[in-house]
Amino acid sequence: MKDFKPNRKLLLASIDTLIYIFVASVFFILSTISDSASPKPLRDYLISCAVFCICIFAMRLALRVYSNVWRYANAYAYLQIVVSDGLAAFIGLILTYFPFEYRFHLGVWQSFSIVALTNILTLASRFCYQHLYNRYNVNSAVSNKINVAIIGAGTVGFSLANELLFSSASHYRPLCFIDSNKEKAGNKILNLPVYAPDENILERLKNLPVQEIVIAIPSLNSEEIRRFYDFYSATGCKIKMYDFPMSEAVSGKRVLREVRIEDLLFRDAVDMSEAERIKDYYANKRVLVTGGGGSIGSELCRQIAAASPSRLIIYDIYENNAYDIQQELLIKHGKHFPLSVEIGSVRDTERLEAVFAAYRPEIVLHAAAHKHVPLMEHSNTEAIKNNVFGTLNTADLAEKYGAEKFILISTDKAVNPTNIMGATKRMCEIIVQCRTDSKTSFSAVRFGNVLGSNGSVIPLFKKQIASGGPVTITDKRITRFFMTIPEASQLVLQAGALAKRGELFVLDMGKPVRILDLAENIIRLSGLVPYQDIEIVETGLRPGEKLYEELLIKSETLDKTENDLIFIEKDKPFSRKEVEDRLNILRSALEQSSSFSDSEIIKKALKSVIPTYHDPDEVNQQIQTV
Repeated sequence: MKDFKPNRKLLLASIDTLIYIFVASVFFILSTISDSASPKPLRDYLISCAVFCICIFAMRLALRVYSNVWRYANAYAYLQIVVSDGLAAFIGLILTYFPFEYRFHLGVWQSFSIVALTNILTLASRFCYQHLYNRYNVNSAVSNKINVAIIGAGTVGFSLANELLFSSASHYRPLCFIDSNKEKAGNKILNLPVYAPDENILERLKNLPVQEIVIAIPSLNSEEIRRFYDFYSATGCKIKMYDFPMSEAVSGKRVLREVRIEDLLFRDAVDMSEAERIKDYYANKRVLVTGGGGSIGSELCRQIAAASPSRLIIYDIYENNAYDIQQELLIKHGKHFPLSVEIGSVRDTERLEAVFAAYRPEIVLHAAAHKHVPLMEHSNTEAIKNNVFGTLNTADLAEKYGAEKFILISTDKAVNPTNIMGATKRMCEIIVQCRTDSKTSFSAVRFGNVLGSNGSVIPLFKKQIASGGPVTITDKRITRFFMTIPEASQLVLQAGALAKRGELFVLDMGKPVRILDLAENIIRLSGLVPYQDIEIVETGLRPGEKLYEELLIKSETLDKTENDLIFIEKDKPFSRKEVEDRLNILRSALEQSSSFSDSEIIKKALKSVIPTYHDPDEVNQQIQTV
């Protein structure tokens, strides 16, 4: 037999009825005692009370007072009762005063007194229930809660503390606030003390049973977050943030999350609210993404899918990655989402043309490329075949089948390249830029490293930390530009919407970050101490690697766009004839390179077609020792 559970609304109404009967009875007794000479007949009194009772419950039902779940009630729910009972008092006075020539009229003072006391006792019953429920259930739900201190006693901090205090599912117990506001410091909020971040705060926190510290201050930039993180890490407590996860930046839903490495990169995150603006451009268009299963390609697919294209075509040589993004998109957008996945290489002209002929994409985002620098130094012919001639094949077919736009995903390593990969990507930019006479709008977007992408240093560092170290870096002087995958992909899509003809878009990546700082921060985020728990070891520069990367070729020719983070490099394009001559040099080099020992042939050919290509030693020797 199932446990009997009374109807919640009926139970509340019954309790409220008992409260009203109690109040009415008390007032009848008091009025009888005080006016014993001419007491009001019981029948008339009961009729008057019945009218007020009907008015009270009618207004509460009309304003949906009984729809509230009182264990989670806020000030608005309590205000509903006050407003509904106030309206009921006025209506009751009108109904008992005018129709019956004062016969059932209790008097203004007595009528309002009955309703007011009923209202107060009702509010008190709700408050007591809420308080006792939270006190009993919250304390008993989780016995071993994590004690936290909250930095920021403003609206966001209050919201977090309130949720942690009164949610039965919470595994956290707030102990105090930390706030620099002098009006708040020394006082209490939610019965929690507010401390000033003075010279004694670290010692105070060490003496309290605080296990974690949560930063709950909105709109902090990366330098401020880093400052908080470095300062409060001295307590030995884990630092967290009450902020947006990357996927919820538009929805506005804050969560309690770990500090991310991108929070500490001295660069403010890109405003993701622009995502809504670019949807209109990609809506109802056929969009092809080559390399759609890769790190950048898959994120481009996610953001394009959110824009409701008429068809999204994913083209990738690696079926496992393509399958993963296919399933993710179908789960999120439904099985009827217009998605096609085609397996093939951009080097395979016949296969690629079959895809263009079948779908006739209006927008082509070309992200397919070999990108790993040391591997491409070794397999240099494959870099040229895939990056250069794969781009050529895709661009030619985009023109042949009338695509509106072609956007090449390029890299900062194409600027004054010191490696095969960078030189091939610069050649890709040249192929795209020469087509200013085409009906298809060709453009390229250049940016630096993306956090967490396949083959990036962060997954490697995390694996090394998990295995006990050491963390290896090639040189402590190395700097790189960094951006998150969603940020980079969104700016690519914005640049694509802005593209007109032959532009080379450059994304503002902020300040370069030392790889050494990156390694130290990842160790700290893992709860360990650099050089104490985990060593950091230099291994020497890899083939083709330089100490720093550049985003621009000629900064004086940089033009602004309507987006503050997207610029246009006005490099004078080569003619199609000049580009074809350079491609023939590379074709000849490929024909001559029949073995692994012919790398010098490839390098010589690349240096002849890319004059800015230099050996890394030439560039690195110019860097001052730090």
